[in-house]
Amino acid sequence: MAGRRSGRGFTLVELVTVMILIGILAVVALPQLNVAQDFGATSFRDRVAASLRYAQKSAVARRRMVCATVAADGLSLTLTVAASFGAGACANAMNGPDGANPAASAPGSVTLTPAVTLYFQPSGSVTSNAVGTTIANFTLTVTGETPITVTGATGYVN
Repeated sequence: MAGRRSGRGFTLVELVTVMILIGILAVVALPQLNVAQDFGATSFRDRVAASLRYAQKSAVARRRMVCATVAADGLSLTLTVAASFGAGACANAMNGPDGANPAASAPGSVTLTPAVTLYFQPSGSVTSNAVGTTIANFTLTVTGETPITVTGATGYVN
């Protein structure tokens, strides 16, 4: 009975083989998890840009001022529209291009900065005030993504 081996435990070769397999999986799988998080930030950036383009086009088509507001916490972008042509404030909620309100909501730890309101005028320009006297360029940044620029004179969103 002294030469008989017990059936409990693992051999050193089995343990090393399992550790190598875990190492290979870690090298292959962990970068894929980061890519999934990057897709969330990219998707949010694209939704913000689409919502800003939609705001500019809606302002021109409706002949009313449309306001795009970045929340103070940087987690959402909401759109509002003026009640009539020449109204000095955006009082009515407006759905985004996909019908959602807010127009864009950030996933996870992604944020949109700075907290600002863009006033899309019926002429197509973008101003920093509701009166429409101060045409301004804006740069919005989504965490980890290229900035979104809005050209004040034309309302072009890039």
